[in-house]
Amino acid sequence: MNGLKFILAGILFGVVMSKSEAISWFRIQEMFRFQSFHMYGIIGTAVVLGVLMVYAIKKYKLRDFEGNPITFTPKEMSVARYLIGGSVFGLGWALTGACPGPLFVNVGHGYWAFLLAILGALAGTFTYGVIKDRLPH
Repeated sequence: MNGLKFILAGILFGVVMSKSEAISWFRIQEMFRFQSFHMYGIIGTAVVLGVLMVYAIKKYKLRDFEGNPITFTPKEMSVARYLIGGSVFGLGWALTGACPGPLFVNVGHGYWAFLLAILGALAGTFTYGVIKDRLPH
């Protein structure tokens, strides 16, 4: 029963992504070609909501579901880190037409080819886990 809230949140996420057309390969290609504001509006809204939520968490000292305080650990700013990571993420996004969340929503819509992208993402995550200690962080 405890996992039900996560299943319901996932279903809600999928419905919102689908109805907003954020899973559409055509919308994503429009964004990368600077032909439409649609995806920039969705991403911008998500960024603003994220900033507001972090502000609320810090101001009101909100806690997680288990009652533990939510903390934010600052990371060292590194141009190379963000340039390389952003480039790899963006390249994968442009090639597959979806970032990680919408991959699953597309499979839910019956676009089975996205299973290959999910397998690639899992393989990349596994590879990172194996070699992360040898990478500059």
